[in-house]
Amino acid sequence: MYDSYRACCEDMMSKSMAVRSATLLRLVEQRALSRKELEEEKKKEQESLIPYLPEPLISKILVRLPLESLPRSRFVCKPWYKIVNDPVFINDYLGRSETVLVFLSPVLGEPLHPYFRTSIPNEKPNTFSVEAKLFQLQSIPLFCQPLMNPGSKFYIKFMEIKDGKSRIGDFNATCLGNIRATCNGLILLDNTMKKGGLVVMNPVTRELTGLPLGTLFSSHDESFGLAFCNSTSGYKLVHLFRDELRYIGCEILNLGMRSWRMVDGPSFGLFGWFGFEPVSALGALHWIPHIDHSEYIVSMEINEEKFHNISLPKSCRSNDRIVDIGGRLCFMTREEMNQIDMWMLGNLSGENWTKEYTIMVGCITDMIPLYCSRINREMIFKDKDGSLYAYDFHLEIMRKVEIKNRCFPVHGFCLPHVNSLVSWRIQEDGEDAGD
Repeated sequence: MYDSYRACCEDMMSKSMAVRSATLLRLVEQRALSRKELEEEKKKEQESLIPYLPEPLISKILVRLPLESLPRSRFVCKPWYKIVNDPVFINDYLGRSETVLVFLSPVLGEPLHPYFRTSIPNEKPNTFSVEAKLFQLQSIPLFCQPLMNPGSKFYIKFMEIKDGKSRIGDFNATCLGNIRATCNGLILLDNTMKKGGLVVMNPVTRELTGLPLGTLFSSHDESFGLAFCNSTSGYKLVHLFRDELRYIGCEILNLGMRSWRMVDGPSFGLFGWFGFEPVSALGALHWIPHIDHSEYIVSMEINEEKFHNISLPKSCRSNDRIVDIGGRLCFMTREEMNQIDMWMLGNLSGENWTKEYTIMVGCITDMIPLYCSRINREMIFKDKDGSLYAYDFHLEIMRKVEIKNRCFPVHGFCLPHVNSLVSWRIQEDGEDAGD
């Protein structure tokens, strides 16, 4: 009797618990459904306030952002990251980027004591160090001595020039070595931590890599040129060097590869010195081979890797230069004391130099052409005292560039540069720069 009553009670309790569980489950499901409906309503409200923008339109908006905002913009969301890292977008942004001058500025310091001249360099906070990144060095000193001598550090900076005025930009990055070459936003640096070593870097994205050792020569007996190769869709680094027998050797490194390869260099006697940096134009690298009275330039086609010389329309003197203007090669030569002529080369045959402009420079006698801006169409010159001048092709006027606080090195080394998101890895194997 007792067992029957007990079984009946347990059955009733079990049914009651089942009913409670079903009720609780139903309440949970209703609450989850209500929450989902609420989220969908909020989403519809947001979509009604913010209309949908197709990806091509977003790309056209992002490509107009200033350089300082673009690297951060790719981390807003996954679609933006995909757009900004797309090779098509990077090439579009490169085409809209203006030419600047990249240079090195010493890291200045505060004096230890007013009666002493020694000082400790003051490096700005959150500064990116090329050598620290390359070798994974820590900033903690060893035996009270820093791992890298801070007194030999340089900030990597750039100067923009527009309408006769300059603006100094800072990558907030430091390095120990000199800048040896530039191309499409990439810069080639000396790797001072490794004798004869080199580093290729994009100072905007801060992507960098050390390059394998090549043939070692002193800096005055060698020259480096960096150029994009259409046939391989990658970047090539060309290294010319003069051996003990005065022959000019040549080795080439495809960025991303692990070794240099030797190619036939220019003919014996074509080069006198390596003082002028090579210029990339018309799918080739071009050198002025003599200090003064050079009758030709030495060119190397990037695709074919063959050297030949191209006769100049006039003898090249010490202040004359070759520059890139929109992918064409321009020879800037002083015709008279107050006149500079611009000769344009149509192709690599060298038979069709045409004089397209004549620039009147007044009483300024020692102006050296540096570069031509890609968008503003201004030719930038440097005088012997370090002053900069900009010639406007549209207005046909020459203006002295305003430089504030002498923040640009008067007699320092500078090279034409383009701030971009270009990566040698993107061009070579299609990887994202952020991988």
